[in-house]
Amino acid sequence: MSAGGEDELVHHERLSPSHDARALPISMAVIHYTEMQSAEEALERLTDPDSKVSAHYLVSRSGEVTRLVPEDRRAWHAGVSYWRGIRDVNSASIGIELDHPGHKYGYTAFPDAQFEALVPLLARMVKAHGIPRANVVGHSDVAPQRKIDPGELFPWERLAEYGLCLPTPTPMLVDPFDNDGAFLLALERFGYDITDGPKAIEAFQRRWRPRKIDGEPDGEIRAILFQLLLDRDEGRTR
Repeated sequence: MSAGGEDELVHHERLSPSHDARALPISMAVIHYTEMQSAEEALERLTDPDSKVSAHYLVSRSGEVTRLVPEDRRAWHAGVSYWRGIRDVNSASIGIELDHPGHKYGYTAFPDAQFEALVPLLARMVKAHGIPRANVVGHSDVAPQRKIDPGELFPWERLAEYGLCLPTPTPMLVDPFDNDGAFLLALERFGYDITDGPKAIEAFQRRWRPRKIDGEPDGEIRAILFQLLLDRDEGRTR
């Protein structure tokens, strides 16, 4: 179904039955990949009542945006997840699916046309709902034990240039944590679920230092985390 002239950023509307009432105000945006071989295959799953999954938007590889669930409704995209004290991430977030083969079908860079459609869509929701940059996250950030999307090739730094997520900070040239336990507690303080420590570390690396993802805390990622926390405490990273 075409979205007609109602919304210049949305090309189609294909509503999913999988949604319910929000229990929290919107404070997050979660970016996913579909891990399917086509947008149509993803749309069929996201609108299938038996699948019990949905998202608010799907952005195709060619840059076409389909609305699946109105933003004022709770879409079922994040599953069991956690971010900064919030356990009902679905209630607090808008879910955006990117049409992409994912790691299962041959992980590749995200097309420019898709990114260029994502930017204004995300910019509008960030402004409309007052979403902090630190709360524009990937599925792997909110569900590190289960998910790795949108993955290490997602262009977070390009998105940060538009002010839509946090940039990777330039860390101090010191190793700020005495041991791995202190690092994990700091990771929890930043927002991650650290129930599975190595998976939480992998998720942090995938987002902030994607060239090496091994689940091991080294001096570089410890310094990046320390700088992120320092910037947040000093009010520079809303």
